[in-house]
Formats: sequence, C-alpha cells, structure tokens
Amino acid sequence: MTLEEVRAKIAASRRVVGFTGAGISTESGIPDFRSPSGVWARYRTVYFDEFVSRREARVEYWRQKVENWPHIRDAQPNAGHAAFVTLHRAGKLRALITQNIDGLHQRAGLPRESVIELHGTTTEAVCLDCGDRITSDEAVARVLAGDLAPECRSCGGYLKPATISFGQAMPYEEMQRASSATLDCDVFLAVGSSLVVHPAAGFPALAKQHGATLVIVNRDPTPLDSIADLVIHGEIGTLLPALV
Repeated sequence: MTLEEVRAKIAASRRVVGFTGAGISTESGIPDFRSPSGVWARYRTVYFDEFVSRREARVEYWRQKVENWPHIRDAQPNAGHAAFVTLHRAGKLRALITQNIDGLHQRAGLPRESVIELHGTTTEAVCLDCGDRITSDEAVARVLAGDLAPECRSCGGYLKPATISFGQAMPYEEMQRASSATLDCDVFLAVGSSLVVHPAAGFPALAKQHGATLVIVNRDPTPLDSIADLVIHGEIGTLLPALV
C-alpha cells in the first residue's frame, strides 16, 4: 500500500487507533529503556515482588525514580504527539493505546479518557493497599526530604510510582479497553514502538488479523514490518504529521 493510499484510508476513517512506544517520546528528550544507554542499561531492575518484600528494594526503586523524574517532568510534547491530537479533533481517533508512562499524550491535548496507558503512569504514585494517589512531585519531594521509601499517609501502605513493574500483573481494565479498540478499528497506527514487549506488542498483529490497515512508523525495523500495509522509517516528529 502506498503512502497516498494510506492517507486516503485515514481521511475516510472514523476509527483510527494509535499505538505508541518510547520512540515518540525520545524526541521530547525522555530517555528510552532498551537502548545500550537506556534506563535498563543504567539501573538495576527492581522486580515487583522484591519491591513489596524488601525495604532496601523500595529505597533503590525510589532513588531511580527521583533521578529520572526531572526528565519526564520537564519534557514537552512534540509534533508526533500533536499529530494524534489532530486526529482526535477531526473525529477520527477511536483510542490511543500507549506503552509510555510519561503522560505526554494528555499534555499534548488528548482527553484522559481517550488514552489507554498499558504500563501505567509515572506522573502519580499509588498506595498498593488502599489505592490512594498523590502526584509524583509530592512523592519525590518526600524522598528528597529524607523519606526514602515513602508510605501512604492514609493507611500506611507502600507508595509506588503508578507504573507496571516487572513481575506485576498488567492492568485488566486497560487491557480490555485496548483489545476492544483494536478489534473495532479500521486503521492501526503503531508509532515509535520496537514491538517486542508483550503482551502490548500483540495489538498491532491483532488489528491486522481483523482487517485493519496496519501502519508502522518507527526509526528502526520491527518484527511486524513484514505484515504491515505500510512501514515508514525515520523521525516520528516529521513523518507522522505528514501522514495524518
């Protein structure tokens, strides 16, 4: 399928689903996870069961959070994020499924209810017992003030960034919403994702299997390039606005 044919599909659609990974946010200055210089290469992974069982693990997890928080707090949405807002305002965007935890899609102008955050959000901290939430600014301030493994002030439970850690179950409601949107779209735009992290990476293939036009926009090749209707490699902030 040619670029012009895909543009025509998008122009005629009212059921576009976006799917985004770290690549859309690296152009806003947020470090990625998988590269040789990414987050996973620089820090020891703290698994969820370790977080809930050992205070030392919670201290290390929060130390990493405090170090990385300014990069996310100060980042600004880029032209790639704005392209999805354009689709939404045109009445074409069915939903935006994201693997990202930075909240940049909402800050760009997408309504909260349109964004499905498969891996949670790092803009808040959540109590693992009662579910109470506070802002990450407040949580980080507490750590910097000496509360190295902060606990909930409502019930005393452990506070944790509201993200999905290794070993933690994927959020049921978000996975169901993402599945429903994927099965109900006619164009699926996979943008800035390596498409190797499962189960999230299964959604583009699911969309294709159910008749949607699959478009992949990414800097590097992905395992699903061979089944896509159109693959575009390059800078997302330039390519995506031109596509939509």
